Amino acid sequence: MRPAFATKVALVQLKTLGKEAIPHALERVERYRLLNEPAVAESICQDILQVDPDHQQALVMLILVTTDQFAHNPALGNNTALALVQRLGAEHDRAYYTGIVYERQAKARLVRQYPGAGFDAYEMLVEAMGWFEKALGLESAESQDAVMRYNNCVRVIEAHDLTARPREQIEPSLE
Repeated sequence: MRPAFATKVALVQLKTLGKEAIPHALERVERYRLLNEPAVAESICQDILQVDPDHQQALVMLILVTTDQFAHNPALGNNTALALVQRLGAEHDRAYYTGIVYERQAKARLVRQYPGAGFDAYEMLVEAMGWFEKALGLESAESQDAVMRYNNCVRVIEAHDLTARPREQIEPSLE
């Protein structure tokens, strides 16, 4: 005889997280990110957002776990993460995390090493730097995360000797 909890209906229905469990759930998101299990962390973020759709910390964590998956999931593009960024309440956060999305996508392109990846990465890093500059204008003197991310982009460009795409690859041929 099967236990009542093992019925097919019980196995396919999501349980609702209690609001009082959100702080602990956020700790678990951090833990699973550190364990390199972004899918589990993503699931927990979704549980939190099911209870509190505008929970800013859960949205930030979901953006980060989404971008954690860029290198190993080429089908996961920027649009998913950028849609989440638009749900952030603060202008600074929207600019900063848009920069994060582009920076992480650039790094993912470098990991995948396909033809033209360096050019794509360069373009995305420059885009990220523009967003970090915008965020910097909204940061306090004590918290300059955007400066650190901007500088990281510059260092990635230098370390990989990245350059802009040659002009002949940008303009369509006349033939």
